[in-house]
Amino acid sequence: MATASTRNIGRRLKRNKGAMLGIVIIALSLFIALFAYLLAPDGTPNANRMIVEIGGQKPGFSQQFLLLPKGRQVASTSFISRLLGGREDRYQYIPIQRYSASKDSLVIQQYIDEGITERVAYPLALTSWEEGAQKGDYRIETVTFYLGTDKYGRDILSRLLVGVRVSLSVGLVTVLISLSIGVLLGALAGYFRGWVDDAIMWFINVIWSIPTLLLVFAITLVLGKGFWQVFIAIGLTMWVSVARIIRGQVLSVREMEYVEAARALGFGHPRIIVRHVLPNVMGPVMVVAASNFASAIVIEAGLSFLGVGVQPPQPSWGLMIKENYNFIITHNPMLALAPGFAIMLLVLAFNMLGNGLRDALQVKA
Repeated sequence: MATASTRNIGRRLKRNKGAMLGIVIIALSLFIALFAYLLAPDGTPNANRMIVEIGGQKPGFSQQFLLLPKGRQVASTSFISRLLGGREDRYQYIPIQRYSASKDSLVIQQYIDEGITERVAYPLALTSWEEGAQKGDYRIETVTFYLGTDKYGRDILSRLLVGVRVSLSVGLVTVLISLSIGVLLGALAGYFRGWVDDAIMWFINVIWSIPTLLLVFAITLVLGKGFWQVFIAIGLTMWVSVARIIRGQVLSVREMEYVEAARALGFGHPRIIVRHVLPNVMGPVMVVAASNFASAIVIEAGLSFLGVGVQPPQPSWGLMIKENYNFIITHNPMLALAPGFAIMLLVLAFNMLGNGLRDALQVKA
């Protein structure tokens, strides 16, 4: 029966074009989050390659660079480590306008600012330019920044791709925490009723009366600023809606004949709740979980914009808007609009998935 029900839900979701579009966007986001450091033009940890000379450039900007080895040995990185956290650059990126090479020296016009360059000569010791380039001692590359650069000269596209991880992580952690607390308290309140219901509902109403952002601020101040702290803070504020829905569903399901039969057979309360009650009330919870996922992404972006969420240099879409919002009224609005569009698209995808689940599960009925 469970398999047949799952197949019916799958068929209904496939017929819902909005839900399928949401699933495609979410699947694409998961793929990008997993392979972000391999897909991003800047594969350094947190996509944090700063080249301040080219800060605030418009989308499509191209710049020629002289790549010189760093003065220290850069540790090698395994594929798994690179996949999870990126890889440090072996080279130092120096923006140049033009260069010329002779037998024993390399002369460049280093780019300082628009219309300003500086002549710099690098000795090549006993190695010719061609031999040094073949050995990897230095390179000349032209890099295109498809979405431009922020005020620190970091690639916006790379930080946008790596930032997908933050948004999906905060949604996942928030949903797990909110479901764990909400399902537990809602099931206890609806099943046992009486003073248990009164105590839990009093606690729910107290939490419900506090504005979400204010409660998140309070929890963040207790836990501190950081990557995981903000996830936990948001998760601890979004369980109330889950608990209220679970309580209402359990109140009706506990009167069903199969629950009475389980009691008559002598089954304990934990088994009845876990095996017979909760599986029959999880449909609405799945819809609320998708909605909470979208809300968590928006709240995290808002907290990062206010400076109490994810901290620099870790890329967060809300933090990117904060760092570049002044460009909206100047010459380069795309620096702030790009992460804003990304937030909008991902939130829309989860909302469309939630609507599709609602129709597929026939929650209204």
